[in-house]
Formats: sequence, structure tokens, C-alpha cells
Amino acid sequence: MGETINCIRPQKGYQMKALASKADILIGGAAAGVGKTYCLLLDPLKHISKVPGFGGVVFRRTTTQVKNEGGLWDTSMILYSGLPNVRPRESSLEWLFELEDNRVNKIRFAHLEHEKNVLDWQGSQMAFIGFDELTHFTEHMFFYLLSRNRSVCGVRPYVRATCNPDPESWVYKLIEWWIGEDGFPIAERNGAVRYFTKKGSHYIWGDSVDEVYEQSAFFLADIIRESDLKKEHFIKSISFVSGSIYDNKRLLEHDPSYLGNLLAQDEQTQLQLFKGNWKFVPSDLDIYKYPDFMGVFNNVYQTRTADRYITADIALEGSNKFVVGYWEGKSLEDIDIIDKSKGNEVINTIVTMAQQYKVPNKNIVYDSDGVGGFIDGFIIGAVPFHGGGAVLPIKDPISGKTIKEDYFNLKTQLYYRSGYAVSKGEYRISEQVSMQMYDDKMTVRQRFLHERKAIKKDKVDSDGKKRIIPKEQMKIMLNNQSPDLLDMFMMRELFELKPRFDLGAY
Repeated sequence: MGETINCIRPQKGYQMKALASKADILIGGAAAGVGKTYCLLLDPLKHISKVPGFGGVVFRRTTTQVKNEGGLWDTSMILYSGLPNVRPRESSLEWLFELEDNRVNKIRFAHLEHEKNVLDWQGSQMAFIGFDELTHFTEHMFFYLLSRNRSVCGVRPYVRATCNPDPESWVYKLIEWWIGEDGFPIAERNGAVRYFTKKGSHYIWGDSVDEVYEQSAFFLADIIRESDLKKEHFIKSISFVSGSIYDNKRLLEHDPSYLGNLLAQDEQTQLQLFKGNWKFVPSDLDIYKYPDFMGVFNNVYQTRTADRYITADIALEGSNKFVVGYWEGKSLEDIDIIDKSKGNEVINTIVTMAQQYKVPNKNIVYDSDGVGGFIDGFIIGAVPFHGGGAVLPIKDPISGKTIKEDYFNLKTQLYYRSGYAVSKGEYRISEQVSMQMYDDKMTVRQRFLHERKAIKKDKVDSDGKKRIIPKEQMKIMLNNQSPDLLDMFMMRELFELKPRFDLGAY
């Protein structure tokens, strides 16, 4: 019998269009299930087995994401293991491709968990760079690695990236020319190539190299003359490709129920992951309005930063996460997120953070409902928060009298007050915090914005008291998870009431 030949080919639609692109940078920002990661790993095969010296690195934000079941490494095993003269090296997360002249090319998988990790790639030369889920990386990470995208093997260096639609990310600003007012990709522009360069943080765009150069000659002309290079070396071509889950016939044949999983999501998630929409859906019921909350990540100043606080949402071994945040005024400057915490780990994390930032016990608040109740005996003077407790009195700014606001309970009061404060631009979340990974799927920023959709007003009760929707309803909207980040965030408002009233435990 003859030798079995494995044939690897892209599917029509997204994969064919992405692989055919000649752009220096290609971003695949299609809906979930299109086969973006498979296509990303398929791309370097055009050169890896026949061009000596060609190699590449595919990045994810964390090593865990690389190794997760069904992630990059598993996908590479499906794709590469059947190829001749190819072998994996799992200890270093790389694939070795042996050429006819016995030279070896490599494709490596690596992480960039922190901004400082980009410095690990100083002096590197990578003909191919891949980013899987580009919205998890910072803009600085992307453009620093772009400076390492160099080649002496004869193949023009290029970058390929994937992402799910994320209207809140820096990536959206990069590809918004391809997106219509309705949030859907413009069909006529799908795969079209544009050109750009950057002056500091400012993008200069055009439909050709010459058009971009005309706008940027004021600073590029001297650089080109001194370097003896061409303007093409300083102006990058870029394209954006979208696609539909219906392009991935293989997925729908093997797992047709995946469509049902996407349809089970809330309206916003459906639009993004199922339909590939890059816009958001506003709601009058939102406690945190979308444009207001986006301002939290963009505020560049903050008052009363001398006041230091810690807020902690407690969870032990279970489905929720233990989240503890450090505040300077109303600026969230540090955060710890821990899965399945043990009691001593909770105490040690809070104490360590308090010692590091010199936060007095009286400025520490923790969720004491349920498992958090044990903290009282270990951090004397810390403030226990009971979400179901009574509403705190405030001073009416008009009459000057002490009044009780019409809220169902303390948690509702603090969420409403937090929402008001966000709308007035009082809060800030630092970039260091916002670009940390919350889990293997979202950054802290993405998770905050995901949870934001679940904090909604409920019907006013018969006594005229304002309510928020019950936690069980929130968990349904968050795929059976709790709004751990926003619970931690909301508790910061407690200290806005505390200076006015010495009420002890709240």
C-alpha cells in the first residue's frame, strides 16, 4: 500500500482570505468559532519548511493560555504533528522543522504577562510574529514586538493577530476604518489594505505608501536620509479580516451545539461572539453607563491620593475569586486576584498589601457576608461590610439634615452611589491594574466591562425603595459567576460615608 498523505488546507471564507493577505500586519477580528487560532498557526507553514532561517514566535498573554486544553499547544499538536520531519519540544513549547539541508527552523510559543516581559525580546529577530487574542495585550507590547519583526531569510517580516470583537479595546481604534456605524465589518472593506506610520501615539493613515509619506515627511524625511533606507521600511501595510462562524464547516459538523452555547449568552455577548459586532448595546437599566465606565480607564488625574484604602471581596475554595484592591483616593492602583483561596491565604494577602502600601486597618473593608466573617478576629479594626444591612444615613446637601436614602439595603445604596460617582468622573483604574489578566480569557479591564452589564436596576418595591437585580440573576448573565471585581469596586464607596458618621461596623 502507498504512503498515507495528510492534506492540510484552509477553509473557504475567513481562513482563505486571511492566509492570502500580503499585508505586513493582519488582524483577524471575527466572531468566535471561525477558526482564527487554527489559521494563525497555519500561516507560517508557507515558509517554515523550505526557507532556511525562517522562524517565528506566537504569543499569548500567559503560559497557562498556551497550555490550556484546546488552546495554542493542543491546536498545534493537531496541525503540526502529522507533518514530515517535524517534532515538538514541549519543555520549551516549540516545534522544530528539519529542512533538506539538515538546518532547523523553529516556531515557538511564548507569553507576555507583564509589560516588562517585552524586554526579554531585546535583540531578537523574528520573521513571523503571531498574537493570539490581541486585545489581551497592551498597545505598547504590540508595537515593541513589532520592532523585533525583522528578517534576513528573504521573507518580508510580517505579523498576524487574532481577536474577538472588543469595542472597549485599543485594537478597535486600530481597525475602526473597517467597521461600520452599526458595529459590523464593512463587507467592501473586508481584507482591504491600508498604510500607516506613527508619530509618538499619533497614527498617520493613507491608502498608499506615498499618501502616508506626504503627511509624515516632516519627521520621516531626515530619518530616511540618515538611514539610507526607503520610505517603505517606515510605513506599514495593515489589513483586517472578519468572518462568520458559518465559515467553519468543520466545527459545525463536529460540534453543532456550539451555536446553542453562543445563543445562550446575553444580548451584548451574542452580538460580539456570535455575530462579530464591534459596538456596545446601551441600557437605561445600567448602574454603570458604558461611556462613563470607559472614562474610569482614561482619567489621568485623581484627587485625595494621600488617602489609602483596601477593599476585599472574599471567596474561599469555590467558583468565585478572592479579589483585593488597593486604592489611593478613588484610584485603583493594585489588585490581587486569587482562585480558590484558603483562609490563611486571604489574611496574608490583605495583610501583605496593607503593609506594602501602609494602609491602616480602619481603612480596610471586607465582605463579611458568608465566608468573609472569619476575618474580624485576625485584622482588628478592619471594617466588615454586610451587603444586606441597613442603608446608611447621609447629610442632605440642600437641607443639611441627616436623611436615609430610599434604597433596599446597603449594597444597593453603595452600588447606586458608585454609579453616580463614576458618572461624575471621580474614579480611576490604573493601566497597570486594567491590563492584568483576570483569568485565562479576560484582562481586568475586559472583566470589569463584562461585569458592568450585570449590575442593573430592578423594579422599585412597594415601599418606594430602589433595588438592583438579585445576585442570582447577575450570575446567570455572567455564566454562573459572581461580579467579584465590581463588588470589590463598589465597597470603596463605604469610605465616602464613613467620615460623616462614626457607626462602627457597617
